Amino acid sequence: MQTLTITRPDDWHLHLRDGEALAAVLPDTARRFARAIVMPNLRPPVTTVALAAAYRDRILAALPAGMSAPAPGRPKAGQANSMEPRSGEQSSLLREGGAGGAGHFEPLMTLYLTDNMPAAEIDAVKASGFVHAIKLYPAGATTNSDAGVSDLKKCAATLARMEKLGVPLLVHGEVTDPAVDIFDREAVFIDSVLVPLLRDFPALKVVLEHVTTSNGIDFVKDSGANVAGTLTAHHLLLNRNALLAGGIRPHNYCLPVLKRETHRQALLAAAISGSPKFFLGTDSAPHAQSAKETACGCAGCYTAHAGIELYAEAFEAVGALDKLEAFASFHGADYYGLPRNTEKITLRRDAVTVPASLDYLAGERLVPLRAGESVAWRLA
Repeated sequence: MQTLTITRPDDWHLHLRDGEALAAVLPDTARRFARAIVMPNLRPPVTTVALAAAYRDRILAALPAGMSAPAPGRPKAGQANSMEPRSGEQSSLLREGGAGGAGHFEPLMTLYLTDNMPAAEIDAVKASGFVHAIKLYPAGATTNSDAGVSDLKKCAATLARMEKLGVPLLVHGEVTDPAVDIFDREAVFIDSVLVPLLRDFPALKVVLEHVTTSNGIDFVKDSGANVAGTLTAHHLLLNRNALLAGGIRPHNYCLPVLKRETHRQALLAAAISGSPKFFLGTDSAPHAQSAKETACGCAGCYTAHAGIELYAEAFEAVGALDKLEAFASFHGADYYGLPRNTEKITLRRDAVTVPASLDYLAGERLVPLRAGESVAWRLA
């Protein structure tokens, strides 16, 4: 197969940052995906609908020239027009590959759950039309998570309101107890936090984000239809050898951390299974090169420069390219109750060399996943 045409996909887990960083990375996602669930872990975090509205406005203002967004609450999934790369954007074929003929992008906003978020804020979320979920970060679990939840019991009223109104809880599923081995933190979180949570709120919609273990896969599969999971391209393509073998590779460091090959195989099996409970979430997370290549480097892999192309590699490696469209374009929209996109994108088998670094902040560079190597597919 030399070309692959699929319905334009969505990204159900994305970090866009803000300000100059937002302007640098947003075009990579907007050219490939029609919509994206945008993480709220800014400084300060996005904790109210009002803050989410302001952040959404900043995202829309940063869209590439010629792009637009549907009105809040009324996604126009079939709208399409041409879009040309912005003047001066010539860093690589990956960044100048166009938008698959689509001229719109919609950020789907989220709020950052804290110990004291009032239940009334969930009513505002439901009424907003543009905030689609609440994000749970256990305090200290990952980048900008210090304001996260210290004890879910403090959120009981808010969670009850979410359950009643059908507002999803997006979960970074790791415990932060330093006594728990970093490779075991997802499994322990499932047993100690998620199982009790769903016992108390059995109808709560829960997305276990960036699943990295067979334990997480089994949990999602064995739970009700209200529970789903997102899978990243880097966890489908890499195991922990890519982080540690032959030297420490900081640009492959993410949280949850890469796991054993047996876990990667379990993720792949879930991705290609056709189960509507699993869908695409890149967790693309930009950090300046200086913040990664340091004594205490930040967690996060930047994958938006090849946000759908890397998934194509993973699916092709197991002979399942025919399963990519449902995973990337249908399952997430169905879970969130949004219309499926109608425009198409085409991927072409044509290896593209990933630049050693990309434009980011003034005086700073961004090192993408697969820097200096190649990606086998590109946008036609």
